[in-house]
Amino acid sequence: MRTLDRLSPEALRHTVITFRDTMKVHAPGINRLNVYPVPDGDTGTNMARTLDAVVAELEKADEGAEPTCNAISHGSLMGARGNSGVILSQILRGMAHTLKDTTEATAAKVAEALKAASHAAYQAVLKPIEGTILTVVRESADAAHGAAPTTTTSPSLNTTSGGEEVLDLGTFASGAELREALAEVFPGAAFSADDGATRSRASDDAVARCAEQLRVTLELADGPQRVGIAVVDGQDVLVYEFATVATDDGSPTTLVAAVGIDACDPIELFER
Repeated sequence: MRTLDRLSPEALRHTVITFRDTMKVHAPGINRLNVYPVPDGDTGTNMARTLDAVVAELEKADEGAEPTCNAISHGSLMGARGNSGVILSQILRGMAHTLKDTTEATAAKVAEALKAASHAAYQAVLKPIEGTILTVVRESADAAHGAAPTTTTSPSLNTTSGGEEVLDLGTFASGAELREALAEVFPGAAFSADDGATRSRASDDAVARCAEQLRVTLELADGPQRVGIAVVDGQDVLVYEFATVATDDGSPTTLVAAVGIDACDPIELFER
């Protein structure tokens, strides 16, 4: 099979159709693997039916990146079946949203789309559990990001103040307490820590991965201005400060986002 250098709308359609056909073949085996959260034995069937709806929508759509991605997004939303179908729908919608404005996606763009897909999938689940489809899509995104040429990756932490500096923000009992502490200002040098123990809690890859995932998902123009690490309810959390515009009147504002380090799952998100 020829390896693609770029992912065109036609190739994307072919990929989705092949995915649907393959899922139908393997649905019985996936059904037998379906033991979490309850062994209802329908995960493969529900995912195949969800993909049937996506392919049906594609068959009615015009060619081109935007109509193709709109069809994938709408078909998966309206045709989602069961919990597995809903999660698959979010994965497909996350990818489609990122690819819709690209005529031919580069490897870096596809990796970015998978990152967005992973983030959307985790957001669709109240209590994300590793060892499920969430882990599969996250590790697929990480692998794609690592394999993509670095010269074509989107900007992330190169817009932060201080480069890789990560500030130690302290310990908080809850996300609400963290939000209250950061309601007016993102702590500066007074909270910074140069010791290796604090910095090692978040690898450079985790800091960059979560920053890029937030930038793509929230449709932000630039990466974060500042990055911090905090302990919230016993969990290590990365906290980012982005310069953006208010959603109501378009005035300049600051967006603060706190996410879990391992899966970049959202803890707190607010403007100030």
